[in-house]
Amino acid sequence: MPMMTRLREIAPAFITTIGVLFILFMVFSDSRIAEILGAHKTNVGSINSKDISYQEFNKFVDQARQNQKESTGKDIDEENIDQFRDQVWDAVVSKELTDRQMEKFGIKVSDKELQEAIIGPNPPDFLKRGFIDSTGRFLRDAYLTALRDPRNKPQLLKVETFMREQMASDKLMQFVNTAVNVSDAEIKRRFIDQNVRMTADYVLVDANAFADKDVQVSADEMKDYYKAHPEKFKVEDQRKIKFVHFPIAATKNDTNLVRTQLENLVEKIKSDTISFKEYVGMYSEAPYSKDTLDLSQLPENIVSVFSGVQSGTVVGPLASPAGYGVYKYLGSSDSKDPIVRASHILVKSTGNDAADLAQANKVYEEAVKGNFAEVAAKYSADPGSVSKGGDLGWFGKGRMIKEFEDACFGGTVGSVQKPIKTNFGYHIIKVTAKSTKRYAVEKIVQSVKPSPTTREQIYKKAADFAFTADKNGYEKQVAEDKLVEQESAPFTEDAFAVPGVGYNKAIVHFAFDNSVNTISPAFRVGQSYIVFRVSEVIKPGVKKYEEVEKEVKAMVLHEKKMEKAKQMAENLKKQIGTDFAKASQISGQARVGNAAQFSPNGSVPGVGLDYNFAAEAYKAQLNQVTGPVKGVRGYYLINVKEKNGFDQKAYDTQWNALRDQIIAEKKQMLFSQWLAKLKETAKIKDHRYQFYQQ
Repeated sequence: MPMMTRLREIAPAFITTIGVLFILFMVFSDSRIAEILGAHKTNVGSINSKDISYQEFNKFVDQARQNQKESTGKDIDEENIDQFRDQVWDAVVSKELTDRQMEKFGIKVSDKELQEAIIGPNPPDFLKRGFIDSTGRFLRDAYLTALRDPRNKPQLLKVETFMREQMASDKLMQFVNTAVNVSDAEIKRRFIDQNVRMTADYVLVDANAFADKDVQVSADEMKDYYKAHPEKFKVEDQRKIKFVHFPIAATKNDTNLVRTQLENLVEKIKSDTISFKEYVGMYSEAPYSKDTLDLSQLPENIVSVFSGVQSGTVVGPLASPAGYGVYKYLGSSDSKDPIVRASHILVKSTGNDAADLAQANKVYEEAVKGNFAEVAAKYSADPGSVSKGGDLGWFGKGRMIKEFEDACFGGTVGSVQKPIKTNFGYHIIKVTAKSTKRYAVEKIVQSVKPSPTTREQIYKKAADFAFTADKNGYEKQVAEDKLVEQESAPFTEDAFAVPGVGYNKAIVHFAFDNSVNTISPAFRVGQSYIVFRVSEVIKPGVKKYEEVEKEVKAMVLHEKKMEKAKQMAENLKKQIGTDFAKASQISGQARVGNAAQFSPNGSVPGVGLDYNFAAEAYKAQLNQVTGPVKGVRGYYLINVKEKNGFDQKAYDTQWNALRDQIIAEKKQMLFSQWLAKLKETAKIKDHRYQFYQQ
């Protein structure tokens, strides 16, 4: 391949790696084309009084969506498009705010700096990638030749735009992070956390082991606690909504459409000379493969279809749980590993084994004498198979728990087996078939999805409900349409998802932009539309004592239990010395354990994530009892048995790397916090929900 074309080829590759934000950098300055041409300006929001028009924002979304396609080969799924728009909106906000900061601080990238970055001695890796030979050597002459080729000018302009924006962004980050520094103490702490390991015995006096009845809490103590800790009872500005769902599900027409399309395709395949593999590439949702499958991996009725047909025959479409498939039959073979098909009736364990077995034997007698499927429908506690008369379908070894698997593979086809016991209860099993057959196939698969027409119909149904509910009353319309109403938990304005509803930031914006009882338009959330009304506005402040009385009591109770745990730990320390085994003999609230190889800043085996435990263990002397140490669950006595010492030589070797690691983390954190603060103080209005309900 000529070197001259390499820049052209790598341009899409580097563009697809820079993410939504940098794509927006590249198009931001050209984003007002619709306005320049005189298009009607409708705004989806504003950032510090700068309007973002609907046309402008759509251009951002389309550009980012194209980037996604080029990067992954896939478009954004419809159910994820709302979340994708939110990501783009956040990128637009970040870009606008950082651009204004660059202007404020006079941050620019000169042509000379840009030229040096592109044609200097060390160009960016994404540009060099197409000019590296098999030995890893950078072919600089070929690279410069490609840059000077006039045919590469469009790609070079994109490179320059991207590089200028990226370099300006790097300068801004450097400016913001000017004050970042790292102390020797921080580096030493990181080294210790990463390298020191300890093993310790411990005694835990668990506060929760004390019974509530043994701890007295007075009304005055509760009120004093409430007054002393108002921060624990603060409530933010919140909303609640009541909502109804309109599921987006495929209809019978959608199913018939897929089946008819595949029926026509089968006829075309039979009369065409194009290979089946080519048809797979054109029509299948799954990539081409030639598979040898057993009956557990094939549609229900495929065996009868394959019977008597010759190798090379195309059959279908056949229904499967995911949709429909067209199969090219390539022959069958026998395997040494059989599969079985079985039905069962589960008598669920109640904890009374004798009663469970008696019930299982009763059901067994009915199943032997009667219709197994009817008995299963009557008695079985397995929700996954009861509607199918207990049928579990085909399965191979390793799919079921051992006792159940042994009974199935050792059982006789057609006979009802006596009850066998597993962790779930007692099972009455009937093996209905066994097979060793494997079928070689090529396949075209298509799922059944809601069509655009179906989606539009469901949206119209939801929108009609919203209209009539606004006119006739929300609760009345819910009752008339026999819908199931649900209510969310409270949520704040910065929530990403509404509890019980799902991810849709537009719902949050609508709830906070409107008053109680306002009825929403139809919003899409995942695979359904919802219509809701704002059911409650919770103002910020401190909850009234009456509202949190039970909560206050639990907190005071816990504090008193912690005091009792501390006192008991102190007493145990005096009595047991280093013989921790005595602790559980003296007190039923004490638990003895061992934590091996834990770090000073990590999870402690048997204890969990308890920073105070780990920190105190690190400070402790070997083979001396430390404590009582306050932990998350109670108070500990700790006896550190092993601890590797501080390795000065290793520390000196790792010092530079640890410093760079901490600086990089601090810079990233500081810039993120700085940007978050910009967003917090900016005047950002987001009205996208008025444009993107569907």
